[in-house]
Amino acid sequence: MWLVIILAFHLAGAGSALSAIFTARTSQGAVAWSLALLLVPYGAVPAYWLLGASRFQGYVNARRHGASRLDRELRSVVEELRDCLTRPEGDRGTILVAERLARLPVLGGNASRLLLDGEETFRDIFAGIRDARHSIVVQYYIIRDDDIGRELQSLLIQKARAGVAVHLLFDKIGSHALPGRFVRALEEAGVKVSPFRSTRMGRPTRFQINFRNHRKIVVADGRVGWVGGLNVGDEYLGRDPEIGPWRDTHLRVEGPAALALQLAFVEDWYWATGSVPDLVWEPVRVGEESILVLPSGPADEVDTVGLLIQAAFHGAKQRIWVASPYFVPDDGVLEALKLAAFRGVDVRVLIPERSDSRLVDLARVPALEELLRQDVRTFCYASGFLHAKVILVDDRVAGVGTVNLDYRSIRLNFEITALVFDESTIGEVAASFEEDFRGSTELTLQELSRRRLPSRVASRVAHLFAPVL
Repeated sequence: MWLVIILAFHLAGAGSALSAIFTARTSQGAVAWSLALLLVPYGAVPAYWLLGASRFQGYVNARRHGASRLDRELRSVVEELRDCLTRPEGDRGTILVAERLARLPVLGGNASRLLLDGEETFRDIFAGIRDARHSIVVQYYIIRDDDIGRELQSLLIQKARAGVAVHLLFDKIGSHALPGRFVRALEEAGVKVSPFRSTRMGRPTRFQINFRNHRKIVVADGRVGWVGGLNVGDEYLGRDPEIGPWRDTHLRVEGPAALALQLAFVEDWYWATGSVPDLVWEPVRVGEESILVLPSGPADEVDTVGLLIQAAFHGAKQRIWVASPYFVPDDGVLEALKLAAFRGVDVRVLIPERSDSRLVDLARVPALEELLRQDVRTFCYASGFLHAKVILVDDRVAGVGTVNLDYRSIRLNFEITALVFDESTIGEVAASFEEDFRGSTELTLQELSRRRLPSRVASRVAHLFAPVL
């Protein structure tokens, strides 16, 4: 009996190693998985089937099978959005790359506003939900059954009972603690609710816990939308005494770009439910700003957001300022930052002094050491937990969204970013960075080099797990 089990594990390990060789996105990943699967299949085989795939093939297949239906429902919407295209000033090469990756053009006719921290953000989102008359879509990675979560629940129930079409999508892993009674109360009021899973219910497919929908999207009436780093939980408003003050960034978008946010929601909703929601799709121009919405994820043919970030960094001439709570960049992003520093670009990285993951804090050290050796300035935010995901390149473009500069966001998570080309909003982003730098301490290479040997070893070991953190 034991001989049969051992043989089965080794055969599964060999087959899985072959799969890893053909499907891993990097040679390092292929080698690491193959060696583990062949040498220690008893632990590696279950790990590979839970964590190993680099593409969300189920989502890819659903996209293909549903393509005709989605196209039939949304073709006119995409065409109307193309009537709103604009050509902002700046690095034409980077803009063309971004448009091709997003599969949408830069859209004009928008107005945007930067929202800093939880109180301001949720006050604005809740006001927009109250004003909605036709449709509301809400998507979050984490929703908690706490004060702010129940406030959102109550608002959605009120709007559904008033006849507004309300759809709520949440990630099954991120919101694993959300109780069934929370969802049932919404459904009983007429809110359409669905979790985003790595598998569809009732469909025989490989179980994966590695693919998570990290997007945070709210759109009201197809006219105004919100995107950024904040999930729905009391800690995101600084109400958790153990975490303390919470520093985050969201963006309010009004105009045709709100429909681009809604399009991303619809594709995720289709995967989760197999249906296309009936929503408002008429683009309304409200301003003069140019915005590109770029969804990214493991169903893409390429590492969409990784390529975008590298293209933007390679085109930088004056400055690259980035904020990320989880800073474990892959080689492409890391080399782009170093090359920019070589060119004399003002490169600054803003990270939390301590994140909520000790493993990530250890794993980021090797990358920080490399950057500090090339005179990249690194600031550790000391006035609370920095959770903002923001990029500023020269005075040309600012990106606000859900993407962390780590392997998971670039390769494994469904993410979304709004790129803003408006001078006013870019100025707001720059001012918020400057304020955050003042609330930070600058890290030096000497500080890192003074760490004790156990800490240095731990950071190197942790960095080995960077692709799955």
